[in-house]
Amino acid sequence: MDDMKQKCYIWGTRLKEDADGNTNEYEEMCTLIGQGEYIMMRMHLVSLQAKSDIESQIVSAICLILNQKNEKRFQEQIYCLPPDIVSMALSDHPKGEFVSSKTKKKFRVEAYPSFIPFIDRKKLTLHPYIFAPVCHLGNWWLWLINTTKRKCHILDPLHKKAPSDERKQGYVFSRLITYAGGEPLQKGENEKKIKSSYVKISGQKTSYDCAIYVMKWMEIIEPENIKKGKYEWDNWPQEEVDHYRVEYASRILFSEMNKERDRAIRESSAIRLSKPSSVLLSPFCQINSADIETALSNCWLNYLCC
Repeated sequence: MDDMKQKCYIWGTRLKEDADGNTNEYEEMCTLIGQGEYIMMRMHLVSLQAKSDIESQIVSAICLILNQKNEKRFQEQIYCLPPDIVSMALSDHPKGEFVSSKTKKKFRVEAYPSFIPFIDRKKLTLHPYIFAPVCHLGNWWLWLINTTKRKCHILDPLHKKAPSDERKQGYVFSRLITYAGGEPLQKGENEKKIKSSYVKISGQKTSYDCAIYVMKWMEIIEPENIKKGKYEWDNWPQEEVDHYRVEYASRILFSEMNKERDRAIRESSAIRLSKPSSVLLSPFCQINSADIETALSNCWLNYLCC
C-alpha cells in the first residue's frame, strides 16, 4: 500500500509538457461525488509538491472526504466547512465590514451560488462544532465554532496572535448557520461584533505548511481540550509533515467518493519504482514529498506515462 501511495503521488503531481510548451495542468483528475460534483484538476494536485503552497481545492476535498467518514467524530460532533465560501467572503470584505461599499447591502450567502451545493445544511446546524479552514492573504488558519456555547476560537499554525482584528470576525459563520436554518451565534447588532479568541498552539516550522497543519488539525483537535486559551499537543517532526503531502494525494485520488478512482488506481499501478532511495528502504522512515523530489531529480524514481 505504501508503494501505491508513492506511485499515486508521482502520477498525480507530475506535469507533462508537449513540444509547444503546453502542459497538462488543466487535466481533470478527480470528481468527488457528495452534495454535488467537486472537480479537481492536475494543477491542484501539483500544489502538493514539496515546499509548495497548497491550493484551496485540496483543503476543500479533504473537508468533503472527512465529512463522509463513518466515524462518530464527523457524523455527530464536528462538521468541516469547505473553505471556498468563507475565503471568498473575506476577500470581498477585506476590512471585516460585511456591507458592500457599492450597494450598501449586507453580506448574503446567496451571493455565492457556486459554493452553496457543497454545504451540508443539516450538519452545519446540528453538529456542536464547526471546523472552518480559511485562507486569506496567503495564510491558512482554522476557525473552531462551538455552536452550543456560541463561542469562536482561531487556531493559527503561523501566527501567535491575530495580525489584524478583521481576522477575528465571526459574522460570516453566524450568517451561514442562519442560512442553513439554525440560530445565529448572536442576535441583532451583536452578530456583527462576534469575535474569535486566538488559541496558543505549537504550529508550523516553515513558511509553506500552514494548509497541512490545518487539514490534520481537523482530524485530531479535541475542542474540549482548549483550556485557558491554550491547546497542548505534541507537534510533528518536519519529516512527518512532509510525508502528509504524499498521504493527501492518495487519500483524495483513491477516495471512494472519487468517480475517477479506478483510473487513478490503474494509472498509479503502471508507475515503476525502479531504484528507491535509502530513505525508502529504511524501516524507521516514512517517504515524504521531499524524498520523492530528490529521488526524481537523481533519476532514482522512473515512471511510465500511459
